[in-house]
Amino acid sequence: MKNGENCNNSRRNFFKIIATSLLVIPFLDACKEKVITLMIRLSGTNHILGHRLRVQNFPKPTQEISIPYLIVGGGISGLSAARQLTKRGITDFLIIELEDHLGGNSSNGENQYSKYPLGAHYLPLPNLEDKALLQFLEEEKIILGYDSNGFPKFDETQLTFAPDERLFYKNNWQEGVVPKEGNSPTEDEELVRFFKLMDDFRTKKDEQGKYWFMIPLAESSQNEEVKKLDSITMKQWFEQNHFTSKPLYNYIDYCCKDDFGLGIEYVSAYAGIHYFAGRKQNASENKQDTVLTWPEGNSRLAHHLQKYVKGKSLKNHLVYQIEISNNKAVAKVFDNKTKTSITITADKILLATPQFVNQYLLENRKDLASHFHYTPWLLATLVVSDLGDNGSFPLCWDNVIYGCKGLGYVYDQQQSLQQIHDKKVITYYYSFSSADLKKTRRDLYKKTKEYWKQMVFDDLKIAHPAIELATESIEIHLLGHGMISPVPGFIYGQAKKDAARPVADKIYFAHSDLSGISIFEEAFHQGINVVNTMIDGTALDS
Repeated sequence: MKNGENCNNSRRNFFKIIATSLLVIPFLDACKEKVITLMIRLSGTNHILGHRLRVQNFPKPTQEISIPYLIVGGGISGLSAARQLTKRGITDFLIIELEDHLGGNSSNGENQYSKYPLGAHYLPLPNLEDKALLQFLEEEKIILGYDSNGFPKFDETQLTFAPDERLFYKNNWQEGVVPKEGNSPTEDEELVRFFKLMDDFRTKKDEQGKYWFMIPLAESSQNEEVKKLDSITMKQWFEQNHFTSKPLYNYIDYCCKDDFGLGIEYVSAYAGIHYFAGRKQNASENKQDTVLTWPEGNSRLAHHLQKYVKGKSLKNHLVYQIEISNNKAVAKVFDNKTKTSITITADKILLATPQFVNQYLLENRKDLASHFHYTPWLLATLVVSDLGDNGSFPLCWDNVIYGCKGLGYVYDQQQSLQQIHDKKVITYYYSFSSADLKKTRRDLYKKTKEYWKQMVFDDLKIAHPAIELATESIEIHLLGHGMISPVPGFIYGQAKKDAARPVADKIYFAHSDLSGISIFEEAFHQGINVVNTMIDGTALDS
């Protein structure tokens, strides 16, 4: 969800060390006589409409619209598809979105002190091979040009300000997120060996010259040796390679949860290694590993894409049925504001929606959707008066707490040019990694507001014992289907291929879950490729 935490800067620092429905209630804590504003957002999507989709309780359509192209889903894949249609000279299209805003998991909130992410919150520097993404970043003035050696010049105000990462480990904050100060010699040796293996995987190519691990995933090697890594968990790979270090285990577990929701016990080894090896670190001459980020997270990128759908989007609209009739693709759509239904007839429909939604829109998709696993997430944004670091390693953009249940928190005001703030805004991330995600999702909605509030506080108290006293408000955001989670056998499995196959040249599919990895780049390329396929049968990015 944090979108591929780039830990390589921490890796370099480690080597240096080695070498040398919305409810708002006031909560009164009688013991402290302090009022905390507690806000719970029950779902990352419109929970009530989502339930209606399952039971198909909608009025008959009373209006009809005809359009050449209809995009269903206003997340990054849908917005990227709208951009690509425009670039191909097609502007007669419509995009439908269930929520009252566009962006999907790249959305944001805002309070009186700062904007803050409600999902993905950064973009690592892209691979130089990713020409389509580089072009987009150049169009949006994130890349300001290229130097004489061909390296992109990034707008420095959109790169993470220093200090960027810290880890609370053995009762102290230290630079980076790799445990390094206080390890045993054996633990240090295993960390060095692990990163050397990842460096090898990063450069490894097959006989055709394709990288074993690449972004987008579709550009990766189909070598049988690398595909075998998708048949085991990352924990099994860890053990097969004779690693035993607990700090290394916890670090890999953190990284897997970060990009996939699932931890080291459940995620595919291919996915786990891809986290480290898919990014080539070649976008700067000095192998700079910083990331692009904003107070609102990747919502900034979503807003850049929204210019292509200005006047062409219907928000608060739910597509509840799609079929092919008279050589046309026909969608039935519920308008949540007027409580009426309309029929939209299109030459082609692009479903930029996840498979757990598609199973209710099309016939005979439920079995296919059952092979797709989505981890729930919790995000909590806190307004605090003081974090009580007391002169230790300073507050960073990313703050990870070793041994906590969650993934730590980001400091949302890190990118603000005004570096002194009366109140600090932080966003805490937690993924519900488990062997039974359906049960976990069901249990998610049974917990009380007070339970979630206390869970967040208890986790943060490991590093900030007085966090509860310092907190003035907390907004908790629950996402039942936070992101696609690549369990063993999924990335190179048949279900992913079948789900991406067009229906009768009328209905097409694009979503990050069709790649198996929920990062911005995958969703972005899904949108481009599906448009090229719809128009001329090729999936080449152009």
